[in-house]
Amino acid sequence: MPSIVDIFNDDAFSATSLTAAINVVPNDYGRLRELNLFPEEPIPTTTVAVEYANGTLNLLPTRERGAPSSLGMPEKRQVRSFEAFHVPHDDFVRADDVQNILARVGSAGVLESVQTLVNRKQITMRRKHAITLEHMRMGALRGEILDSDGSSLLNLFTTFGVTQQSVDFVLGTATTDVKAKARSVVSYMEDNLEGEVMTGVHVLASPEWYEKFIGHAKVEEIYKYYDGQNNPLRQDVRRGFPFHGLTIEEYRGSAQYLQEDGTYATRRFVPAGEAIAFPLGTMDVFRTYFAPADFMDTVNTLGEQIYVRQAVDPEFQRWVKIHSQSNPLPLVKRPKLLVKLTSSN
Repeated sequence: MPSIVDIFNDDAFSATSLTAAINVVPNDYGRLRELNLFPEEPIPTTTVAVEYANGTLNLLPTRERGAPSSLGMPEKRQVRSFEAFHVPHDDFVRADDVQNILARVGSAGVLESVQTLVNRKQITMRRKHAITLEHMRMGALRGEILDSDGSSLLNLFTTFGVTQQSVDFVLGTATTDVKAKARSVVSYMEDNLEGEVMTGVHVLASPEWYEKFIGHAKVEEIYKYYDGQNNPLRQDVRRGFPFHGLTIEEYRGSAQYLQEDGTYATRRFVPAGEAIAFPLGTMDVFRTYFAPADFMDTVNTLGEQIYVRQAVDPEFQRWVKIHSQSNPLPLVKRPKLLVKLTSSN
């Protein structure tokens, strides 16, 4: 009968195999992943230097042929350095788990059965990393990345020295010109692209803000005689409907986190009564970087989404620890383009 050490010495449980296996597990979690808002880029270091050049496009004057050309002025450049976050998570396969498998399937099928057990644990670990990444990305989209306990990891507005634009839609007042409010959001982004481009403006709204918006008298009036698709008066359009340059979508992302007293609480990724507007189709505003793991053999290699290693209990061989880690850095390089939407009544 194979021992637990023999089983986990198989190539199926090597660091390469385990890392490849967990990265093959599809990440099915996250609206931001579905929108492909934060393209992923592996990096060989743990830090990213972002160069911010306030380049502006100006009209070029005409000249007589043979006359001196106009000269480009040197750009004012600033470099900011960001460090990838380290997110480790461990699980265990215990001797009793393997013993029960041996009793059930016998020695002939134990390798495949233990692989199934490990794969099941890896799927759970993958999902935990996925929801953590969505939480970080959503934090970046709101301008401040938070840790699981709610403490601040990175405030993009402070780091870039900008103040977030906020628009109060005053949805509790029936006469509010919501069309003008929506257009003001789009106009603000267009005026602050500073050499960037965009194809549209998307809004992820808390259920409270969303319900107030679609129930507003002016919105109902606009869609009252509209026979096309995505009519909020006749259809469930929580996945998004157009309104004067905005695509407005209800967002219910949330996750549980462990509190100091050992109980779990739920954090919503978009606070009640708020919404966040952001540009789509940009060239380089959003990015998720993945740094290499803190292993000797991954130094200066391109980072993977997730790494996995296993180690046997060195004292009594009672368990095998499955160690996973991800080293992501979701960034919004133009936080000035993130607009908070509220309603004061």
